Amino acid sequence: MMKDISSSEDVLQSFLEFLSVEKGLSENTILSYGRDIKKFFRFLQRLKISFLDPGEDVLGKFVQQVSRSGLSARSVTRLISSLKAFYKFLVLDGVMTKNPALSLHSPKSMLSLPKYLRMKEVERLLSQPDEGAVRGLRDKAMLELLYATGLRVSELVMLKTKDINLRDGFLICRGKGGKERIVPLGNSAVKALQEYLKNARPKLLKRSHDYLFLTYRGDAFTRQGFWKLLKTYAQKANLSSKISPHILRHTFATHLLERGADLRSVQLMLGHSQITSTQIYTHVSRERLRRVYDKYHPRA
Repeated sequence: MMKDISSSEDVLQSFLEFLSVEKGLSENTILSYGRDIKKFFRFLQRLKISFLDPGEDVLGKFVQQVSRSGLSARSVTRLISSLKAFYKFLVLDGVMTKNPALSLHSPKSMLSLPKYLRMKEVERLLSQPDEGAVRGLRDKAMLELLYATGLRVSELVMLKTKDINLRDGFLICRGKGGKERIVPLGNSAVKALQEYLKNARPKLLKRSHDYLFLTYRGDAFTRQGFWKLLKTYAQKANLSSKISPHILRHTFATHLLERGADLRSVQLMLGHSQITSTQIYTHVSRERLRRVYDKYHPRA
């Protein structure tokens, strides 16, 4: 364990907000995850075990017990996903150092491909902020940076001014478990950041601190605050109301691979510890290749 936390109810609420804001999951899925974790908490309470130290054996017993209750394979798969996501969240927030649910295995199920935006949709989204206003310069820089780097929204809002190197075109991101990675910046993102730092951030700065992106009150952004900002611009751009910061992360990875980037480089930029987490994007690229083949090959 790395830092103090409050009650299990507070942690669960923070986890559900994380699923909504950063992962962009549907309301029904979030409710299901919440029910799964509450069921898990009741199981631990009977055993008088803290959710911070369940052990892989305890997690396995919980899954076995639920499986024997007659739950469908699909429901068991979701339950395991709930446990993995919950402990992944605790690791990401620095509450724990290791995810004890990693070794849990789900029944085979259909692969769910990540959603992403087409290039024209990205261009519509990025054109929405009013660059003649302080907020517009800030919002433009945030959107450009998120699409340019594939950062998680939690990583975006925690960026400090010292993490950005505009001269050489890269940033240093502190991701899961405090691990640092270097991510390149494209020309559009660099230009938007230069405009923001010169003409907007000084007007937003109310007191001395080093966070890169500031609210109108001079505070650092929260995940929820950026999600609301993104949703507003997505609606103006006539994009799906289900857009989330994580969809921009998917878009970043998908567009790189579609244009010939190698999987290992994309893995490093996304901050995935295992390349298997990155490989799902190759399925998206293969789907696109299939469509191109079917459309243009004379014998398809």
